[in-house]
Amino acid sequence: MTQQKGDFVLGIDLGTTSVKVIILSTNNNQIVAKQTKDTQANVPSTLGIEGNKQDVPKILSAVHNCVSRLPKDLLKQVTKIGVCGQMHGIALWKTGKKLDQSDNTFKLEFNKENISHLYTWQDGRCDINFLNTLPKSKSHLPIHTGYGCATLFWFAKHKPEKLQIYDTCGTVQDLVVSLLCGNDKVIMSTQNAASWGYFCTEEAKWELQLMSDAGLPVKLLPQTILHPGQNAGQLIKSWFGIPAGVPIGVALGDLQCSVLALLKGPEEAVLNISTSAQLTYVHPSYKPGACDKLESIEYFPYFNGKYLAVAASLNGGNILATFVKTLQQWTMDLGFSVPQSKVWDKLISLGKEDSSISTMEIEPLLLGERYAPDKTASVTGITLDTLHLGSVFRSLCSGVIRNLHK
Repeated sequence: MTQQKGDFVLGIDLGTTSVKVIILSTNNNQIVAKQTKDTQANVPSTLGIEGNKQDVPKILSAVHNCVSRLPKDLLKQVTKIGVCGQMHGIALWKTGKKLDQSDNTFKLEFNKENISHLYTWQDGRCDINFLNTLPKSKSHLPIHTGYGCATLFWFAKHKPEKLQIYDTCGTVQDLVVSLLCGNDKVIMSTQNAASWGYFCTEEAKWELQLMSDAGLPVKLLPQTILHPGQNAGQLIKSWFGIPAGVPIGVALGDLQCSVLALLKGPEEAVLNISTSAQLTYVHPSYKPGACDKLESIEYFPYFNGKYLAVAASLNGGNILATFVKTLQQWTMDLGFSVPQSKVWDKLISLGKEDSSISTMEIEPLLLGERYAPDKTASVTGITLDTLHLGSVFRSLCSGVIRNLHK
């Protein structure tokens, strides 16, 4: 059937390791075109393993690359753009300092001198001792390392001169929406704001006075907070054939969007394993209260005033990827080179075999957990029969799943 104008939505997802874009037909809710690209944006941190940051221009370049490879005839018929991305992380930038677009070719770019790195949700610079020095929030959501406001507090204490360079901040998806709309002021959704901490979800307001009294330059924080589904603006200029003026929704959290796409009914839950891992469901009647202690289940704003009950683990696909990279390094130390794709294929093949079933248990907490940041990984049940590669990989996969149930 021939698609008519007005039938397509462009969706953009900025993940921890890759960018994914789709064109969705609103006639039948089917994906008619898609592209993906690894960002390869990780940047070494002076803090070593405690720091986790990414090169923002590389992420923007990946978005630009993906959209450029979508069919032009479909892009011309896009009538709305939706953007979501990795939660909790923060980037800072100077408004009004975008690249010159005088050649009439709209590019999703930003001068490196005018934007910080993206300090991601995996950033570990805010240890438990530092977090204990922060003011007590009235929000039902606790503050953790890797959360935007915790990272801002860390810079305010340890590198205040860095905060003086910039005049605004947001998640990387907020930045993309700002660039597409030509907005100087960041417009943020309740989903992304809640993921930073120090945000009262029912009032949709930051705890500005509390943070200001504790030394945080609150003028950096986004002042306009919208609910999911509201528009942040319109496309400022034609982009690969997408007409200027197309409405762009306020940027959303990637977790909420993945759940929305998968849930069929209120009695269902979603197990999401990507870089991290989450087991989640929509709570029918949750109302926020005070946060008195760290819990393994937290409640994040969803859609239509509801909340997601989330058992989130920092340890998901990233643990499997670390194991693969470790195997690669071991083989290199022995004088051999094995492509990463072959390592994955072999591990999956061996792990499927019945002979790989064993009593070995791996607790894969290489990154700890938000409710127990000092926890580490451990292995029990090692015998001569469990040292096969397939057994180790299968036990590692089982450990990732088992950890979500705890």
